[in-house]
Amino acid sequence: MNLKTVLRTRTSKSAAVLGAVASVAALSLAATTAGAAGATDATAGHRPSAQKPTVVLVHGAFADSSSWNGVIKRLERDGYPVVAPANPLRGLASDADYVHSVLKNVKGPIVLAGHSYGGAVISQAAADSPNVKALVYIAAFIPEVGESALELSNKFPGSTLGPTLNSVSFPLPDGGTGTDLYIKTDKFHDQFAADVPEPVTDLMAATQRPVAASALEEKATEAAWNTIPSFSLVATQDYNIPPAAQHFMADRAHAHTVEVKASHAVSVSQPGAVTRLIEQAAHASVR
Repeated sequence: MNLKTVLRTRTSKSAAVLGAVASVAALSLAATTAGAAGATDATAGHRPSAQKPTVVLVHGAFADSSSWNGVIKRLERDGYPVVAPANPLRGLASDADYVHSVLKNVKGPIVLAGHSYGGAVISQAAADSPNVKALVYIAAFIPEVGESALELSNKFPGSTLGPTLNSVSFPLPDGGTGTDLYIKTDKFHDQFAADVPEPVTDLMAATQRPVAASALEEKATEAAWNTIPSFSLVATQDYNIPPAAQHFMADRAHAHTVEVKASHAVSVSQPGAVTRLIEQAAHASVR
């Protein structure tokens, strides 16, 4: 083999090596670029957004968690996590302890709403619950320490609840006897939910959950509204809690208050108005 052939062969081999090196480098660069892009995409996909508070909804007497269904649908549509626990309706302290246990298991900020007797429950349950950023009272009791729901209901004229009630005895764990209160089926529509279609109130009456009479007589030992921003919806056609009583309690709590022409069952008849107030509380109190 002459010198020209040897040089030509070596040059060809060198070019091949350089080409291979260039190819590997190009592949490495491409892989690195793709990996970086993938990492950027992954980071973007998990970029935290503004956290919306969880809304916890507490029903009152003669109702259950389904009374919030229209509100829940709207809140979830707007991106709010929602929890609507069953309120035991056995006693103010024990009911508040139960709701407090629910709050402890919710991550992040909370907007806590209560309807009717549920307002007394949330006022007590929110004490020592730092995640609760706002209290929303929907045609609800807002008791001060030492007050009962029954006392506040009787403070102003206008409630026609008493004559519509049916009392039923039930056994207590200690061997005694308690008294459950129901609204009579034939009185339920006009008393509790006059602005709700009767086919709906027929079902509500049949599935109503009774409240222990002693729960309405039990005095509050906490009033979280003294330290937590409060919002109140006053139902102006409420025959359970007189509107004058609702205004008195809301004014005392320095609550942002709206009036809605509705029955006591305003969360059923006007879920949009209830949702708007809850979301207003969320925007104002959770930054």
